[in-house]
Amino acid sequence: MNINIQGEYLIMKNQGLTLTIIANMTSNYGEGLGNLSTVQKVFKNGKTFATRSRESLKNSLMVEAGFYDDLVVVSAGGVTQKDVNEELNASNCRALEGGYMNTEGTTTIRKSSIYLTDAISCSEFVGEYRFHNNLFMAQRAADQLGINLQEEGNAKEAGLMPYQYEYDRGLKVYSVTIDLDRVGVDENFTKDDLPLEADSEEKADRVISLLKAIQSLNLVVKGNLDNAEPVFIVGGIGERKTHFFENVINVENQELLITEDLKYRLGDNYKAALLEGGNLKNETEIKESLNSISISEFFDDLFVKVRQYYGV
Repeated sequence: MNINIQGEYLIMKNQGLTLTIIANMTSNYGEGLGNLSTVQKVFKNGKTFATRSRESLKNSLMVEAGFYDDLVVVSAGGVTQKDVNEELNASNCRALEGGYMNTEGTTTIRKSSIYLTDAISCSEFVGEYRFHNNLFMAQRAADQLGINLQEEGNAKEAGLMPYQYEYDRGLKVYSVTIDLDRVGVDENFTKDDLPLEADSEEKADRVISLLKAIQSLNLVVKGNLDNAEPVFIVGGIGERKTHFFENVINVENQELLITEDLKYRLGDNYKAALLEGGNLKNETEIKESLNSISISEFFDDLFVKVRQYYGV
């Protein structure tokens, strides 16, 4: 709910920030078989779709947002985990914003304030294999060992290793939801019977840092740098603390499906934004039907609203 007081809009508390994003990104890899690496996949409606898992995506966003710059880890019972105590908790350590479970002594659990879905491909998976080898490195090793790489048995001694992997890069859809009222709050530690809590400036800065990471997300996969910035995004700050647009954003034949439910959910509080460049075939229809703005304008507006929400 928004209230207009003397021309200024104040966002009421107990709201969430929800975004659904279409981005051109590479899948991440699951289990390997011999020298073959395979991308992670899901099965829907009898078809196979490549994915980037929510865990991989969340880790990439947390790293790019700088949340893990102050990460401290400990080993408890042979398990490496985030360090948590009275002096180091979610109120003063950004690395703990994504949730934690610490089993030193009494088990302490704090749920994340940041939730993501898997990034699922918009088109059915088609196996594409890439074949490589480390011939240059092996030849250097052979030269140093004074052996002929072509002679039987020497290839193994020089470490020559052919390998292959499935490749998938294309439009994928994922959602991010942030519970704005839980950012910077750690209920496991209290002072004067109140949970320890970051100040409003820190809360706003955490959310904005994460939004900037989404806006300019880059992924390094198999040594390659991929631009995973949004080509379409919808959402904003509202009463729904869930992936509100997850079920109404679908792409078929590289066209965004513009439905009445999508237009209805946009309403007054949410906006849509488009990166023009031919990534979606029906860009003109998107702009006309959804009143879409530019990606940079979308995020600039959201930065302002986040700061308004926290009163800074």
